[in-house]
Amino acid sequence: MEENDKTLNAFDENQSIQVIKEMIQVSQKSFKNDGILFLLWGWLMFISYVTNYIMYNVVITRQMERISQNLRFAITIIAIVYTLYYVFKKSTKVKTYIGISLKYVWVSLSVSLVLASMIIHNVLQQINFELLHPIFMMFIAFATVVTGGILRYKLVIIGGIVFGALAYTCSYFSLEIQMLFEAAAWLVAFIVPGHLLYAKRKQ
Repeated sequence: MEENDKTLNAFDENQSIQVIKEMIQVSQKSFKNDGILFLLWGWLMFISYVTNYIMYNVVITRQMERISQNLRFAITIIAIVYTLYYVFKKSTKVKTYIGISLKYVWVSLSVSLVLASMIIHNVLQQINFELLHPIFMMFIAFATVVTGGILRYKLVIIGGIVFGALAYTCSYFSLEIQMLFEAAAWLVAFIVPGHLLYAKRKQ
């Protein structure tokens, strides 16, 4: 009787491990398709911070600055709408526990960024952007590492670690230089993995 119980427990453990492996494989395949979102937001944020750095160092008219701000705002809205459409469309397909967990990670990130801004404002009675940027980068780095860890993607994990290291490094510099550090972070953690994931999707 005890031998049967041990055999049954071993079978249940092996079956559970197999189920987990299959869930990870399904989520990895889904994540490869989501490489388009990594590219979308990676390039959007990269261009945005590079543009901000240029605007800090190049004398432009108020009209040009206003046009640039409106254009970036419009592109951001389009990106948000596309992301929501993509996620909603995908949610009608097969769902996995891991996929749902990742959604909670990134939704929690968005909420954390808002709360961080509110806390900093309450304590300092103002928004200190030289402090806010590194903190935002730290949260994004955390979410990226967690995502890579759940899906067993070393490149995404490394990208998240680099993102976090750049967050700490840029805290020593002025807001102007922080723009370049954050642009580099998005390049390493999102654009490069996004291109590789999208390339694997076509294979």
